[in-house]
Amino acid sequence: MPAALLRTGLLLSFLTFCACLEEDCVLGIVGQPVSLPCFYPQLLTFVNFSIEWRRDDGLVLRSVRAMDGSVEQWSADNSTVSADALLTGNLSLELPAVHPKEDKMYYSLFIISGENRSTLVCTMCLRIAASFSSPLLQRKETAQGNEMAFMCQSSGGFPEPAVHWLINDTEEPPEGSVRTLAASQPDSRLYNITSHLKVNISKDSSVSCIIENLFMNETLTSTSRGVQGSVVVGRASEAMWIFSTVLCVVVGVMVMVAVAYQIHLDRLNKKEKQEYQQRNRGRRRQHQHEEETEAMTTESKDTDV
Repeated sequence: MPAALLRTGLLLSFLTFCACLEEDCVLGIVGQPVSLPCFYPQLLTFVNFSIEWRRDDGLVLRSVRAMDGSVEQWSADNSTVSADALLTGNLSLELPAVHPKEDKMYYSLFIISGENRSTLVCTMCLRIAASFSSPLLQRKETAQGNEMAFMCQSSGGFPEPAVHWLINDTEEPPEGSVRTLAASQPDSRLYNITSHLKVNISKDSSVSCIIENLFMNETLTSTSRGVQGSVVVGRASEAMWIFSTVLCVVVGVMVMVAVAYQIHLDRLNKKEKQEYQQRNRGRRRQHQHEEETEAMTTESKDTDV
């Protein structure tokens, strides 16, 4: 029943969000371009006029069409409209990227003609959103009996999300057992979420942390399946560490043996080379001695004759 009520509540929240967004609001994703639609076909009947996109009374873009048909355009933040906007009536504003600081801002388009007469044509509200990272869920035992402590962290999203906890996939934690902190980063204005849960449960119970971003229609869940699962992961990590250490030692020994064997081979080759050179020098000296002896014998015979 609590899980069913939770799902019903989430559905109602999403429907309420859709109703609040309405047709005149546009959703922009942080860091991505977005188009604010505005069509005004009656513009084709105007002569010598200009259009202005304004954001909360600040000028964003101005496009002026002169009597000779030439068009001059100025824009802030590299925002643009179609090159033929003043000829087609498609005056949609293209923003190259959006930032959380623009959330809930209103953009308005005015046509200025005649004696600086200003006519409001379109008004759009801009809502900003960004995805959160997958939640990181950590579990630890406390010193008080069966009480368990959990910490769930997620970051980089917008706007501030809803955080829910479930025990054994169906039960909601007791009131007062959850403490959630949402911190907005000063520069990016994206949110970092840290939620703590302290509850008396058995060690084999499962606990889920749910991060819900309605604007992105995004639900991220991380589940801890009991202490046994954590022990299995720890043992697997320990076994992997031991295996890696043994492997490194074996590889190191093999490298040392290979180096030693190579040094031994180099010494044998050097020794054989030296012996070969010595044998060659001995043969040359013996051959030279034989030649000298033969020459002396020939000379002695000639003398005797």
